Amino acid sequence: MCQIQYDITYEDLNPTFLFTCQISRKEPERLHSHDFIEIALILSGEGHFVLGGKWYPVKKGDVLLINPGIQHQCTYSSAEAPLEEFYVAFTDIHIRDMERNQILFPGHECLIRPGEKTFVTLSRLCSLIKTESTSCQPGRYFMLKAYVTQMILLLYREQVVAPVTIEEGYEFESTNKKYVVEQIIDYLDCHYNEKISLDQIARNMYLSPFYISKIFKSETGDTPINHLIKIRMEKARLLLDKQKDASIQDIALCVGYDDAYHFSKLFKKHFGESPSKYRKKQE
Repeated sequence: MCQIQYDITYEDLNPTFLFTCQISRKEPERLHSHDFIEIALILSGEGHFVLGGKWYPVKKGDVLLINPGIQHQCTYSSAEAPLEEFYVAFTDIHIRDMERNQILFPGHECLIRPGEKTFVTLSRLCSLIKTESTSCQPGRYFMLKAYVTQMILLLYREQVVAPVTIEEGYEFESTNKKYVVEQIIDYLDCHYNEKISLDQIARNMYLSPFYISKIFKSETGDTPINHLIKIRMEKARLLLDKQKDASIQDIALCVGYDDAYHFSKLFKKHFGESPSKYRKKQE
């Protein structure tokens, strides 16, 4: 019988998920340590951390890797751009060539600045973890464990397979714009029937509204909101075809509009005729 070979760990990668939290940092915290691992993502803002006696300036896009026993604290958060931090805590892992319950990437740095694609994926996992942690769905703990496992592997692949040199500052690379746009389009496709604003899309992606508008326009030639309107109009047209008894108000609500008059104006602008006229033509 063929023996399973683990390429990353000495055993199954099966971390024990402990907790997650999101913090809007407004004041320094006390110096402390703990007996588990924490991964912290800086979702927005600027500030400073002390980890293991070293002082680190941090900003949006940074990831902090805090191993057991490491004394750490957030010492300062900019009043103009306060820190928004997302933490996941776990234990019970043993990665090859590392001590048990330790994650020590090349250089043993506590501060990681991942590439754009990795950070966007990590941010999306934070959003999923946040949603799952407040749900009462069956298998909630195992879903959270799966998301945390993905975070560990994403960081491992980038830091061990293709080490990244830490540089001052963090900027999104143009080569990965297409990936971000794909994530935005996926979000709009799934949530078109909800109240959506550019700020909401930006918060979901943990990016700035300006950045999202700029790259979306450069990649698609359109704005995110215009793309959302197109999705909604196509969905509305299908509903008008299928749901003959539904009122225009009902159709509007189904595609995210409370105001039937506003919906009708958009529909006419998109298709050249009102929803009522379109429906009569289909009879």
